[in-house]
Order: sequence, then C-alpha cells, then structure tokens
Amino acid sequence: MARDLYAELGVGKTATPDEIKKAYRTRAAKLHPDKHPGDAKAEERFKQITAAYNVLSDEKRRKLYDEFGEVGLRDGFNPDMARAYSRGGGSGGFDFGDVFSRGGGPAGAGAGFGDLFGDLFSGGRGRARSRRADVQSEIRIEFTSAVNGAELELSLDGGSRSVKVRIPKGTADGDRLRVAGAGGPDVPGRPQSDLVLTVRVKPHPFFTREGLDLTVDLPITLKEAYFGAKVEVPTPSGNVTLKVPPHTQSGQLLRLREKGVTRATETGDLYVRFLVRVPKADSPELDKLIEDASQFEKNDVRADLKY
Repeated sequence: MARDLYAELGVGKTATPDEIKKAYRTRAAKLHPDKHPGDAKAEERFKQITAAYNVLSDEKRRKLYDEFGEVGLRDGFNPDMARAYSRGGGSGGFDFGDVFSRGGGPAGAGAGFGDLFGDLFSGGRGRARSRRADVQSEIRIEFTSAVNGAELELSLDGGSRSVKVRIPKGTADGDRLRVAGAGGPDVPGRPQSDLVLTVRVKPHPFFTREGLDLTVDLPITLKEAYFGAKVEVPTPSGNVTLKVPPHTQSGQLLRLREKGVTRATETGDLYVRFLVRVPKADSPELDKLIEDASQFEKNDVRADLKY
C-alpha cells in the first residue's frame, strides 16, 4: 500500500513549509536513534519520517508527489510525458511507473513517445509485450557517501556478477536509485529488467541532517567559551575556521551559511551547537577557582525556567 507522506509527519496537504519543519522536528526528537539504542522499530520510524520530510521540504519534489504520488519521485520519471499521456485519455493497464527516460538518464533525455510505446506495445497493434518486473532491493550507505556522493560496486547473484552504482551528491534516506538493465540475467526475447535500490543512510556519530541542513555538536573548553577562540570545524566541503564568541553558552547555535548538504543547485546550512565541557579532574586548586567564580553567577540560573 502506498505511503502517505503527509500522514507520516501528521500534517495536512495544505501544510506550510514551517508547519512541516516543526512537525518533523517534534517527531525526530522523539524517535532519534540516540534516544532508542537497539530499538529497530524506532530506527525504522525515524527513517520513514526523515524520508517523508526530505520530500515535503523540497518544493519541486513535493509538487511531483502531490501530482503523481510516490512514482513521481522515482529516478528518471518524466512528468511531461505522464501529463501528455493523461490528457490523451490513456488507460488499459498503463502504469505511471513506465513513464521513465530510457537508460535511467534524466527525464526527457532522448525518450519520445515512440520510444516509450515501442517498449510497451509490439507491432503497433496495442498488445502489451511481456515485461520483466523490476528487481527491488535496499542499499545501506555511509552518511558521508550520501552527502558527498560516491560510486559503489555491488555484488549480485551470489557474487556471479557486479554492478557499479553512482550515489548522487545530496542523496537522502529513502531515495530510490534505478540501475538500468541490472535487474537480472538476460532472457532472450524479453526486455531487461532494472534494479531499483531504496537508499538507507547510516547515522553519523556527530552530524545530523534535516533536509539540506546539517547540525554538529562542537565541544569547547571553559576557557574557549569564556574568552572566545578560533577553532576548526569539519564540513562536507572541508574544515573551516570558526570564531567562538566570548561568553558562549552551552547549547548556543551558530549558523555557517551554505556549508550543509548540496543537492542539484541548492545548498543547505551547517548549524554548530556549542557544548561547553567542564573539566573532570579533581584538585583543590580547581575547586577553589570554581568556587571563586561562582560569586559572579546569577543567584538562581533557573529562575526563568517554566513549563
């Protein structure tokens, strides 16, 4: 049964981008794998809502989903061809799943109506050719491979053959990749099936992703937090030098513009969350320094905390 991505996030189809983001953050905070170690069900739900958010937070992909459903998100889907066929009153078992560019390339790249219907019908007499079903599978990839892109070689059929799979830059959990002609061994007289891979992205130990934005927790020392400092921060495009403002509080966020995930022509931001590390060493000197410093603190740092 087709998934309802809006229902996954608990929003209506008219939800604004801000409402979608808020709904995702609420659910992601409850289901994040770090809060449910070893809970496979919670991890799967987290992946599902993340995949839903990655679609609905992207204006172009959301429009395709609203018009065509999940099939409109598949690699190589040709919306213009689908609309043209729909206007022509097509029926009789035609599936939008067949409205894809040949060879798995970009939609509309050399795939006209003649090519499409030549694949669907034989002899122009309207009799459907016998088509082999696509082979569905999953692939688990590293967080960095999804963000930066990669080329992987997969072993198929017990190692009897292999295929190279290109992971596009900015791939998100739940995305589907089509590998043309890799669905199985050749069968004379029948079109070669494709291999359709659902991407599952492994969590990163330090970075989390929300759409095209990344967040990283950056540990800093008491000295760096109080006086300020310049520190190195890793990003998908390489390390950058970040200035820690004086009197930085633990949990404070700083945004690095366009240092997040790049997908097509868009790039998200990187949010750095400062985590002030308190020294763990035990010493009378340190005890006295902390005690002396306490005279400058607010009498009740939790006075403004309310439910």
